[in-house]
Amino acid sequence: MANGDTSAQQFLETIRSIDTQTLITMFLIFSIAYVLGRVITILLSKLSEKMNQSGRVKVKLIIPVVKFVIYIVAFYYIFRQIFIIFGPELFLLTGLLGAAIGFGVKDLFADFVGGIVITFEKPYQIGDKIALGNYYGEVTDIGLRATKLVTPDDNTVTAPNSLIFNESVASGNYGASEMMVVIDLYIAGESDVEPAMRILREAVVSSKYVYISKKRPVTLLHKALPFYTRLRAKAYVNDLRDEFKFESDVHTRTWIEFQKNGIRPPQLHILNIPPIEENSDSNATTRRNSS
Repeated sequence: MANGDTSAQQFLETIRSIDTQTLITMFLIFSIAYVLGRVITILLSKLSEKMNQSGRVKVKLIIPVVKFVIYIVAFYYIFRQIFIIFGPELFLLTGLLGAAIGFGVKDLFADFVGGIVITFEKPYQIGDKIALGNYYGEVTDIGLRATKLVTPDDNTVTAPNSLIFNESVASGNYGASEMMVVIDLYIAGESDVEPAMRILREAVVSSKYVYISKKRPVTLLHKALPFYTRLRAKAYVNDLRDEFKFESDVHTRTWIEFQKNGIRPPQLHILNIPPIEENSDSNATTRRNSS
């Protein structure tokens, strides 16, 4: 018991002995790292936006790596100062730090670990179109604590990095500049499928947003359902940011040609359900009561 009191007393005396200059130095190291990370992120992001699609993706790939290298170097110098100050009491400090993580900042620590996992394992990268939890959009930043993505409605969503451990992530392009877009059209069941498929194919391959190669072909499918036929086109856009422009372009031009060729959308089918004969039920109840 005395040894424990002595260790705690030594630890408190060590904390009191820390001079102001050391604290200022540690704060400046962290501040410089943060500002430098932000400046580099802004400069590289602006540079990437001036490049073509492929160059933009490649430049944005290195942003989180550069940021984490800066932070790791900063933390190295900070922890070195801590080791010099505390020395033998470092184990006691580690225990207190572990208790703090367990009780107060475990979520923040999980976000930090998630950021490291995202940066080096790359389940998604800056510039990817991803579905993360309930959100879908383009990843614009991967930080120490959170990932930012811009949704199709131009909302900026800040998602904790720890979601990577609990939620599945779907990446539409996974580091590539092109991305597959699936377009579904529905026509009346009695419509002729062959000319409809031909019109849809022509609209897809003639779109200014489409990207076609041996590895990125255009695929068309159709499926007959009870009251309508579904036509599906699977094609790649040259730039993932043109996802919705491509879909709108194909929809518009396809339906114009459908109308010219007499291909109609599905009609609303209402099932004829016989009405409930309330009068007969009431008469039967009256007869039972009378008897």
